[in-house]
Amino acid sequence: MASTKYAEDFVNFVNSSPSPFHAVHSAKNLLEKAGFEHIEEQQSWSSVIKPGRKYILTRNASSIVAFAVGKKWRPGSPIGMIGAHTDSCCLRVKPISKKQSDGFLQVGVETYGGGLWHTWFDRDLSIAGRAIIRTKTGAFQQRLVQIKKPILRIPTLAVHLDRQESFSFNKESQLFPIAGLAAAELNRRSEDRDYEKLEKEQSDSNQNYEPLRVPSERHHPYLVELIAKEAEVSASEVVDFEMVLYDTQKACIGGLNDELIFSARLDNLEMSYCSAIGLIESLGTSLGNDSTVRLIALFDHEEIGSTSAQGAASTLLPAVIKRLCTLETSAEENASAYEETLSKSFLVSADMAHSVHPNYPGKHESDHRPEMNKGTVLKINANVRYATNSPGIVLIQEMARRAKKSSTSPSKAETGVPLQLFVGRNDTSCGSTIGPMLSAALGVRTLDLGNPQLSMHSIRETGGAHDVEHSIRLFDSFFSNFGEVGQSIQGD
Repeated sequence: MASTKYAEDFVNFVNSSPSPFHAVHSAKNLLEKAGFEHIEEQQSWSSVIKPGRKYILTRNASSIVAFAVGKKWRPGSPIGMIGAHTDSCCLRVKPISKKQSDGFLQVGVETYGGGLWHTWFDRDLSIAGRAIIRTKTGAFQQRLVQIKKPILRIPTLAVHLDRQESFSFNKESQLFPIAGLAAAELNRRSEDRDYEKLEKEQSDSNQNYEPLRVPSERHHPYLVELIAKEAEVSASEVVDFEMVLYDTQKACIGGLNDELIFSARLDNLEMSYCSAIGLIESLGTSLGNDSTVRLIALFDHEEIGSTSAQGAASTLLPAVIKRLCTLETSAEENASAYEETLSKSFLVSADMAHSVHPNYPGKHESDHRPEMNKGTVLKINANVRYATNSPGIVLIQEMARRAKKSSTSPSKAETGVPLQLFVGRNDTSCGSTIGPMLSAALGVRTLDLGNPQLSMHSIRETGGAHDVEHSIRLFDSFFSNFGEVGQSIQGD
């Protein structure tokens, strides 16, 4: 039986990453353990970036770029890139979330992305994200927060009160989670000395001018206290926060033969994880003879269009490439180095794909029906909703042919991982990815791919346990072999 080690490691990664901030933190930890050094966008790179070394930078703490510089790389040489995204469809806590109705405490939430919102009902929910706190010195710092116990729930209406043939609801008025009972909160306040202290601190702060109401007035005070406890500060030190709701049920390996993954946020933490591990494992192939840069970029805000300072449509990736192309070059040499690099480079846009659904087989085109654990899916669309074309398919196929096999693989072949093809039906809509926007902005050769899954955008998704290893080995091969193979496949 094939090993599930990579799938188990991914499950641990996704369980520690309930928000984009946590996903970046988790990826950064993996990369730092592999010897990547942290650099800042604000600093000069001229004396920092050295051939043969590895670097990480973050933007907004929700997007991350990591790259390893081959010792033979020079400005104008190619970059092998994989792009993915750290965000997933979710519910976000509103800036003013404090609500109360018919004896219940409720929390105001806002939909983020195109989620299957009916799947969020009757789940054990909590919150995670980042809090901005004021230190004793008056400075402001960011702290990651994950409240691990269930504190919220969106209850469905009993069938006896509304016998709907299909479940429908109003996202503004009927998607608010309950957080407890008003009576219980009043009893807690009367017995809680910390709450008396918070009220006093809040009263003292009201003596000074505050442009906005303090968090303990805009949100339920006990919610702010829980956030403060996780941030290891007092509630009065919490200035603001960005919190998302998440399902406290952990991701796990499932299926009769441990062949499935049941998890939140497969889209797109699976591709984020696989690209990071693929980059790390490629370092077993020495950078000493490499004339490329091996780079991953994990962006925030893909689910809402990527048009933000930390999204794929931002300056983040172009700025990194431009700065690499100005290292150790004269003004004359630098004149076209950026454009030369882009023309020689290749981008893999890695975002999850749709597995054929056994209960809805007619939703897939008859000859393009990806199956779980049968390999990573190359995504194609004639209207360029995906950026894949024939030169890209040939290149990735060669990378898959050269990929190292698992030691537990039943195949006698020493190398190779499987690939699949996907084209959507003409009578169904097609999603898109960061691939087309980045290929248009950079003019770089691009291909879209991803592992097959079911229930995309649900609170609980399903994927193949062995596809995690398939894509990691594919990405390892891409980084290890792009310098040799990339320039032999041209579309001009």
